[in-house]
Amino acid sequence: MERSSLNSLVIYRKSLALRDLSEAVASYFSRNKEALSLRNYQSFRDDISKSLRTDAILITKEVEQAALSSSYSVKMESLTFINIMTRNILAYCNGLERDGVKEKEYLNLLRKEIKLFRSSFKKWRKSFKNGND
Repeated sequence: MERSSLNSLVIYRKSLALRDLSEAVASYFSRNKEALSLRNYQSFRDDISKSLRTDAILITKEVEQAALSSSYSVKMESLTFINIMTRNILAYCNGLERDGVKEKEYLNLLRKEIKLFRSSFKKWRKSFKNGND
């Protein structure tokens, strides 16, 4: 198996772990448990929870798209999008904290998962910049 294929597999697994943890945190902090459906949002916290869940799902989809695409420009667009979404998730953690979330250990766990993901993501991104598609 090629090195870039192995890197893609590692980052994909990390994106799944990030997605699962994000969904759990979003579900836990949502005040309206129906808010995670496509219904109207009832509170700031529900809005953040929905965005958190959505962005984590999009990260996994973009990782998959970048890994499977043969187009360098598609890969770079996906990498840019992933970078934005990881920053968004960190901002959502801050927003939840400012909204009065008392269980900060869950937010810190999610922040740690983002840090681990971003570390692997940077290594994976370098494999594309070196032309190792």
